[in-house]
Amino acid sequence: MQKRKLGNSNLEVSALGLGCMGMTFSYSPFPEKAASIALLRAAVEKGITFFDTAEVYGPFNNEELVGEGLAPFKGKVTIATKFGFDINPDGSRGPRAVNSQPEHIRRAVEGSLKRLGVDVIDLLYQHRVDPEVPIEDVAGAVKDLIAEGKVKYFGLSEAGAKTIRRAHAVQPVTALQSEYSLWYRTPEEEIIPTLEELGIGFVPFSPLGKGFLTGKMDQTATFDKTDIRSSIPRFSADAMKTNLALVDLLDAIAAHKKATPAQIALAWLLAQKPWIVPIPGTTKLHRLEENIGSVAVELSADDLQRIESAAQIKVQGARYPEHLEKMVGL
Repeated sequence: MQKRKLGNSNLEVSALGLGCMGMTFSYSPFPEKAASIALLRAAVEKGITFFDTAEVYGPFNNEELVGEGLAPFKGKVTIATKFGFDINPDGSRGPRAVNSQPEHIRRAVEGSLKRLGVDVIDLLYQHRVDPEVPIEDVAGAVKDLIAEGKVKYFGLSEAGAKTIRRAHAVQPVTALQSEYSLWYRTPEEEIIPTLEELGIGFVPFSPLGKGFLTGKMDQTATFDKTDIRSSIPRFSADAMKTNLALVDLLDAIAAHKKATPAQIALAWLLAQKPWIVPIPGTTKLHRLEENIGSVAVELSADDLQRIESAAQIKVQGARYPEHLEKMVGL
């Protein structure tokens, strides 16, 4: 597995990471715990060293799962986790949607350290920007935790360019985790240039469009009410029928490259910048192996131009329900 550095930091990880959310959150039904642990360990054996979790996934049980699964590899893998939602110790939601008050950050970190079974958090993201807490206070709180040896690197998620700059001035930001793929390219407008200027790595989540870019679903697909995609406008039957034009494009290029649509979508991301590290999530070994195969797919300048020319498809439907879309920082 190739390695990449996240921006100007010394944090080197596998070129592809593994998003662990779906093992316990958002994409039910969930696999048995033993199966998820086996998948985590198989990922390490196949070269993945970068794993993504968060306290809100579950909540809490995703961190416990990741901690247990990766326990044999302490010091050999990088685990990223996140704070920022208002969660009570019993797992119930607090009165606020998000909460990045410094005292809450400290409590969240203490909880994450215990659940992950580690002495230090490798990469700590603010999960969503808290409009009621100045980002300077958030960055300052994480800076203190870094000084105390409880956190190594600071990251942001779904933050806007102004927020990134303000945070970076207080505590260098190592990575931004936000959605980016062939069917969500908004970060190209302002975010990616900002990251490049400041030397910050980019960790795209949903790099396969929550499964859509794999080419394994069409407008007849249905989702359980507990599956987040059941509430996403982009996954309505009408929107999916239109959006399949993008999958047709990936299919054609994949056939030419003797690859799969998913591998082309991931290879395209990897080709954008050397400091981009996608974190596709999966609960299945064959999908894990397929995703890892994308690292070996080489897209020439002509391939990339062909994708660019053909990908001028206007994707239909919002990427999130309105209440979630509002949690994007400025």
